Amino acid sequence: MSIRLIVGLGNPGAQYAATRHNVGAWFIDFLSQQENISMRVEKQFHAHVGEFSHNGLKCFLLKPTTYMNESGMSVSAFAKFYKINPEAMLVVHDELDFDAGIARLKQGGGHGGHNGLRDIISHLNSSDFYRLRLGIGHPGHRDDVSNYVLSNPSRDDRVEIIRAIDESARVLPQLLLGEFQKAFHTLHSD
Repeated sequence: MSIRLIVGLGNPGAQYAATRHNVGAWFIDFLSQQENISMRVEKQFHAHVGEFSHNGLKCFLLKPTTYMNESGMSVSAFAKFYKINPEAMLVVHDELDFDAGIARLKQGGGHGGHNGLRDIISHLNSSDFYRLRLGIGHPGHRDDVSNYVLSNPSRDDRVEIIRAIDESARVLPQLLLGEFQKAFHTLHSD
C-alpha cells in the first residue's frame, strides 16, 4: 500500500490563509508549486484538487474548501469516488503538541481534539489514515487554543514551519512507494 491521496487541512478564505490552523493547506500549496501541479476547484468534492504521477503511480492532492470542522465531507466524497482506502491517505494538519519546526508522521490514533481529524474519522468510519503533524506550538492554556490556531504565527515560527514543510516534502517519494518505515526514520531522525 502506498499513499494515493494527500489532504491538506485548513479553513477557506483569505482571512485564514496565513493562520497556524492552515499549515496543512500550506503543505499542499508548497507541493503544488514545487512540483508544478495545477490545482482546480472540484465542486462535487468541495475541494481544490491536483494530481501527479510518481514512478507510474497516480497520486492526488486535496485541499478542502470546507471549514476545518467539515473536512470529512470533502475527504470522504473524494475517497469514495476514487476508491481510496484510509490506509492510502496522508492527512497533513497543524499539531499543538509540537513546537514550530517539528514534523512527525504517524498512522491511526485518535483526533486529539483536532476538529478536522474528528470529522474525517467520523465520515470515513476509520482512523487508519496516515498523518503528517506539523508543529505550531501551544499557547500555554487550553482556553487560548481557539484564538491561537486562528492567528498568524510569528515570523520566526513561520520560518520554522516552512522548513518543516520542506523537510516533510523530501520524504514524500518514500511514502508514495509505500516505504513508510524509511520515511518515518528519515523525518524523525532530523
